[in-house]
Amino acid sequence: MSRPVLLVFLLIVLIITSQFEWKQPLVIDLDATPTISQQQQQQQHVSKREEVVKEKIILSQEKNIQRLNELVRSLREQLQQCKGSNEANGTARPLTAHVIGLERQQLLEG
Repeated sequence: MSRPVLLVFLLIVLIITSQFEWKQPLVIDLDATPTISQQQQQQQHVSKREEVVKEKIILSQEKNIQRLNELVRSLREQLQQCKGSNEANGTARPLTAHVIGLERQQLLEG
């Protein structure tokens, strides 16, 4: 081969390979962009689901607290009734001491 033909051939190869290398990153960038946005969307979706679950847990705990407060209120009313009936019988002091002991035990266990 003559030298100019070889130079033209190398120039063509260089142009073709450089064009291929320039286009390849563009294809990768185009492919990567939807993947990144899809990942962000998935993360946002997961975050929303986590928030919904946390809200449900909080609502459930609030309902449980309300129910426990109602039970405490009911038990206090029953205790007052028992104290009233026991005072009439004259046995209030031993039972009151027993109730206080039970309350302390429940507080230590809870």
